[in-house]
Amino acid sequence: MKNVLITDDCHPDLVEGLNKAGMIVDFMPGLTLEEIDDCLYKYFGIIINTRVKMDRTRIDNGPGLRFIGRMGSGLDIIDLKYAAEKGVAVISSPEANATAVGEHSLSMLLSLLNKLPLGAQQVHNMSWDREAARGRQLAGSTVGIIGFGHTGPAFAEALSGMRLVIKVFDKYKDVPYQKSGNSEIIPSGMEEILESCDFISFNLPLTSETAFLIDETLISKMKKGVILINAARGKLMNLDAVINGLKSGRIGGCCLDVFPNEKPATFSEQEVEQMQFLTAHPNVILTPHVAGWTFESKAKIGEVLLQKIIKNFG
Repeated sequence: MKNVLITDDCHPDLVEGLNKAGMIVDFMPGLTLEEIDDCLYKYFGIIINTRVKMDRTRIDNGPGLRFIGRMGSGLDIIDLKYAAEKGVAVISSPEANATAVGEHSLSMLLSLLNKLPLGAQQVHNMSWDREAARGRQLAGSTVGIIGFGHTGPAFAEALSGMRLVIKVFDKYKDVPYQKSGNSEIIPSGMEEILESCDFISFNLPLTSETAFLIDETLISKMKKGVILINAARGKLMNLDAVINGLKSGRIGGCCLDVFPNEKPATFSEQEVEQMQFLTAHPNVILTPHVAGWTFESKAKIGEVLLQKIIKNFG
């Protein structure tokens, strides 16, 4: 019997599709982590989101597990090596919310350049200070994209109508030169992107190789006044290094959807101070890890996971 536990909210089509495929689905997003551990022995598969970490101990709590479904893209919450050793397939859906992440990244950038939060606040306060709210155009700039798996190309597509030079670096993928809308996509080296780009988006998974990649050394190589975009993983950044870059002017602004710690109740005193600085900074746009969190991406994630699970286990 193929019992499947879904531990987080999902599109109803995923539940319906798995049931139609002959699986017995327990949709239980209210379970605590302790309750998940206690009942995991009953399940053939588990479908999770970010709150459930599938480490060695939790995988061992499910001796009958044959697959872990990940709603979204980040696999840093799963012990991939141990899952493989135990014969547990890991199925994710990174392609499903890439468009949402690309659009959100562009939205944050345009909001920052055009000072939309300030303009909106002025109108709320019935105060028209147009000069203070004067913005910048994106067109004619050079944008760097580091990482070109799923969200990198989606961001490039979102930018394609803006008359830009888009420089791309991916260590593990050859990216050809291409004309995209009114923009050019040019394969480049990491150093070239750091030195020449007005805006740099990091579209990387979190791995031992990329953890805290954005540090003092990397920032020191960037063009002065660069604007950074991170809608990928918070732990790509050394947040102190980013803040120091903002203070020195090496970094001109940030668009951040992700953070090293996203649980305010657990913030250390240092983390509280970091967030206080970022939230008060006029050239920083912050959102609560929602770049891939649209109604459309929710449906697409369910669709992609369903197809992959049925293909492998239906």
